[in-house]
Amino acid sequence: MSGEFEAVADVATGAVAAHAVDGAGKAGDHGHGGDCLNCGATLAGPHCHMCGQSAHIHRTAGALFHDIAHGVFHFEGRTWHTIPLLFWRPGELTRRYVRGERVNFVSPMALFLFSVFLMVAVFGLGGGPLMNPTDAASMAKARTDAANDLAKLEKKIAGLQAERRALQAKGQSTAEINEQLGDLASDEAGLRLITKGVLKPAVKSEPIDVEKAGLKTGVPGVDQIISHAAANPELTAYKLQSSAYKFSWALIPISLPFIWLLFAFRRDVGMYDHAIFATYSLSAMTLMVVALSIAGILGLPNALIWLTLLLFPPWHMYRQLKEAYGLGRWGAWWRMWMLIFAAYTSALIFFIFLVAMGA
Repeated sequence: MSGEFEAVADVATGAVAAHAVDGAGKAGDHGHGGDCLNCGATLAGPHCHMCGQSAHIHRTAGALFHDIAHGVFHFEGRTWHTIPLLFWRPGELTRRYVRGERVNFVSPMALFLFSVFLMVAVFGLGGGPLMNPTDAASMAKARTDAANDLAKLEKKIAGLQAERRALQAKGQSTAEINEQLGDLASDEAGLRLITKGVLKPAVKSEPIDVEKAGLKTGVPGVDQIISHAAANPELTAYKLQSSAYKFSWALIPISLPFIWLLFAFRRDVGMYDHAIFATYSLSAMTLMVVALSIAGILGLPNALIWLTLLLFPPWHMYRQLKEAYGLGRWGAWWRMWMLIFAAYTSALIFFIFLVAMGA
């Protein structure tokens, strides 16, 4: 049950965070006099004409819970104007937002934040789009086994810690015990994550022999990273996944140079236009993964999920390029293929960035 509660909390946090990024919302009060409590300007209505803050400031616990509830359950009516266009007319949405139509649409960054939090929550509940939900019983048993193994491991660690304290009291060396505790710490972390439902017990992996696998590079720093990852590949994958959620925003600046190159000789579009394009595009891809994950939980065949994963991205890129930049069919077509190549290149750069951050 803890995984389900954490998933719900992720969605709620995402809604509140996105609501905060997208703006403070509308005040329900009317004309107030006096000065703005934020910037000191003289008020002439329900909002300050200088900074936009509401004239009436709530200072009650009820108002705080109201703001949280509004962020979670009313992520602005603009969401329902934005999502249909994001999937069916992404280029029109991008173009209209760039040209200044902001009131009716969720801002790209707010939508991207919410989509990432939603993906984290859905993955926590049922895994990715290709996760098979039929083995729930075996996974539950594996988690129970992991809990038993964790209890045994904790007793062993406690015994070693007691032995280390005894050696320290006698002034003797504890290097050997420290090394054993270091080796056991990684196993303990992995088992703990499995029991919490974070790691999938059905995907347990054995340590990788770096020498036999030919992964030695001769670069000390790189070899150290590889050895650490090879000791517990599953835990390493989890850490990379967690870092990917935290630093997902980095995909936007990484992808901008590639998009700019596609329009290097266009003087009517700038980097801001490309940033809006990239952020809405990433939001659409993230929400597609969320939708497919939910569909997989509900029993959609993997063949249809794979088909959607293969066809939706190029179709969406083509439509967004064509409408956002006013391209013809041929111009949108060749740029679509270049953008697909750029997306894979950006993903590779992002992966290297994550590994470097982990190092």
